[in-house]
Amino acid sequence: MIVRYAKEFYRFVKHIIQSRQLLFSLIKHDFEKQYLGSYFGFAWAFFEPLVFMLVIWFVFDVGFKSAPVAGGIPFYLWLMSGMIPWFFISNGLSGGTSSVVSNTFLVKKVSFRVSILPLISISSALVIHLFLVLFLIFAFLFSGLKPTIYWLQLPYYLLCSIILVLGLSWLTSSIRVFIKDIDNIIAVLLQIGFWATPVFWSLKSIPHKYQLIIKLNPAYYIIGGYRDTFINQIWFFDKPHLTIYFLSVAFIFLLLGAIVFKRLRPHFGDVL
Repeated sequence: MIVRYAKEFYRFVKHIIQSRQLLFSLIKHDFEKQYLGSYFGFAWAFFEPLVFMLVIWFVFDVGFKSAPVAGGIPFYLWLMSGMIPWFFISNGLSGGTSSVVSNTFLVKKVSFRVSILPLISISSALVIHLFLVLFLIFAFLFSGLKPTIYWLQLPYYLLCSIILVLGLSWLTSSIRVFIKDIDNIIAVLLQIGFWATPVFWSLKSIPHKYQLIIKLNPAYYIIGGYRDTFINQIWFFDKPHLTIYFLSVAFIFLLLGAIVFKRLRPHFGDVL
């Protein structure tokens, strides 16, 4: 069964490459649908998270005068290094969950491959994420910190994020067609996940016996990976057990999401 779905995933990737022009058009349409009618249009997609980042800087660096973290790194850089990947996970999963029900006109087209709909929403979130990563890089440079060779592993953690969110989105978007409460459930879980994941706080601040529970959250690996890339200067292969665990969980969600989506896909048109 695994081999069969691996072949199916290969065909899915091949279809994306062959339909890249259509994919780009749909991503643009997804942006337009969210910001159509506003005076600033697409600028809002980048302006809102950017303002949030600036507020975080002002509150913690100017207001609270937070002490630097290990290595003399300003606290606001440490904080943004965790918040930016979380924004992508949260926005990607939220958009991916509603991607099928919000594109019913595409679902009912026989020739359209519905499985790319969550990827479209994830790609929209990815555009904003790349902008925020660029902003983070400029913030590091502005603070006098130079790029390191560890920055080269950023695409790896980005790919890990996409795989995790895609698998979860296939699962939640297919169930959302039949159960409307999924949107609210995901919203609540994301709120809990935000505070249960070391975004605003350090893992070292809780007792050691509870740290393993936090590490079971796959988002911990990604957020910690961004900080390892920009701040701690640790390669992902220096944490082999955590890496193997995350990849196992991510691919389980990817496989489970693909199976559930494929099984429920023939019934989408009857419900929507």
